[in-house]
Formats: sequence, C-alpha cells, structure tokens
Amino acid sequence: MEAADLEAIQAIYAHHVLHGLASFEETPPDTAELTRRWRAIVDAGLPYLCATEGPGPILGYAYAGAYRPRSAYRFTVEDSVYVAPGAAGRGIGRALLGRLIDICTDLGKRQMIAIIGDSGNAGSIALHRACGFELVGSFRSIGFKHGRWVDSVLMQRSLGAGDTTLLA
Repeated sequence: MEAADLEAIQAIYAHHVLHGLASFEETPPDTAELTRRWRAIVDAGLPYLCATEGPGPILGYAYAGAYRPRSAYRFTVEDSVYVAPGAAGRGIGRALLGRLIDICTDLGKRQMIAIIGDSGNAGSIALHRACGFELVGSFRSIGFKHGRWVDSVLMQRSLGAGDTTLLA
C-alpha cells in the first residue's frame, strides 16, 4: 500500500460508513484523516495492505492495529478488512486477511482480534471463521447506527505459538 492509494481507500471506507454497519463511524473521515491513521499503523511497524487485480483499481484493503495501547497488549492486534462495493465474494477479503495473519505472525504477534460490526454481518463472520477465528462473544446493542441498535461480534485467532508458550 502506498500513500497514492489512500483516495481509493477513502472511497471504499466511505461507502461502508454510509451504507453499512461494519464500521460504527457515522461520518466518513476525509483522506487527510485516513492518511494520519495509515501513518500511525505503518509507523508502529504493522501491516496495511491493499488488493488489486493487475494495474486495475483497488478492490479492498486490510490492516492490523494495536488492540489496545497498554503494554500488556503488545502481542495482540486487531484486524480490519474492507472490500470495495461490487467486489465481495471474489476471495479478496480472504486473501487480504490471510496475508495479514502471516505478516503479524512473522512480527511475533500472538493473538488477532476481530471486532465485527453487526451480528448480522454473515460475510465478515464467515470470512473470519474460514481464516481460523473463533467466536468468543458479543456486545449486544452496543452501537446505534442507521436508526437501530447494533451488536459487535468478537472473534479471536491465535498467531504462531499463541498462548502455548511463554515469551523468551
């Protein structure tokens, strides 16, 4: 992913913010704000990826951010995956998430968390399940968007040795 990709990423994300429940943001951030967020991820040494088919448009993007800022969480990341409108069901999300898992494992991370907006988001839940995530719970009616209460689904996947070994 490059800075030049951020305009296309902003358009993808804006679509999901305005029309979906995957994100609990209600107003799409502009490209400048997404640039700030991208730099924070990259400066932390974490992956931010985009998917294309050849020289064509960006079909999706994914990144891993720190799960929480406190030091005890330093081995845990949270994933985010967004696919362009009209590109769902083509394996783009799975390819992005699979690559994200590999990179985070290579970075020595031990757990990946998915916080999925809307318990009815069957596509994202199925994607994460197919990539080895397990359902660990949900927050019922934690958000209010598009005139209704929305759940958050929590899924988790071990990376590498996970919690089977202590750190050296």
